[in-house]
Amino acid sequence: MPTFVLRLWLPDRPGALGAVASRIGAVRGDLVGIDILERGGGRAIDELAVELPEERLVPLLVSEVGQVDGVDVEEVRPANGPLPDPRLDALETAAVLVEQTGVVDLLEVLADEAQRDFASDWAAVVDLDGGNVLVSTGESPEPVWLAAFLAGSTSSTTAANGDAGPEDVAFAVLPAAGIALVLGRDGKTFRARERRQLLALARVAGHCWGELSSKAASTLATA
Repeated sequence: MPTFVLRLWLPDRPGALGAVASRIGAVRGDLVGIDILERGGGRAIDELAVELPEERLVPLLVSEVGQVDGVDVEEVRPANGPLPDPRLDALETAAVLVEQTGVVDLLEVLADEAQRDFASDWAAVVDLDGGNVLVSTGESPEPVWLAAFLAGSTSSTTAANGDAGPEDVAFAVLPAAGIALVLGRDGKTFRARERRQLLALARVAGHCWGELSSKAASTLATA
């Protein structure tokens, strides 16, 4: 059965999600996954994974769900491959990062895994001092744009939370390494849970970078 992911805005009150689930069942859909992306101001933003008997039922599904009071459908997309599990994805990515034995490999894996985990269109690891792009995947912006974006974003009061800048760009700084991981996805907002996950990923990568750098320095000192 084809599976689709619906990103919804819905009232943050008891029964709202149940009403949505009922509408999904009305079009013979099966709710197989829920991811809460953000909550606040009396509303929640959730992503629901729904199996449908036929792809042609997608417009009817969107129409039915949209009839629930206070619910808006932000996006619907096919789930290509296995359903994403943010908690498992984060653990698997952390495991891959700690397995790396070189700084360059670490940065390449960081960019690749982050692009996959966050379904971003591109990812780039940027040197904060020189603005050089050390590693990138996808069609990332020009280095001059990335450098300007980070210069402005990291100087703001919201930089610690990664909330500065355009909604469809997210970043996290690895302070000890003097670098930042930047992600972008066209027209699709990074929500609060995703930004927190990205910051946690950067903390793991920063720790790995410190360990690898210390080993490299120790090796040079004894050579």
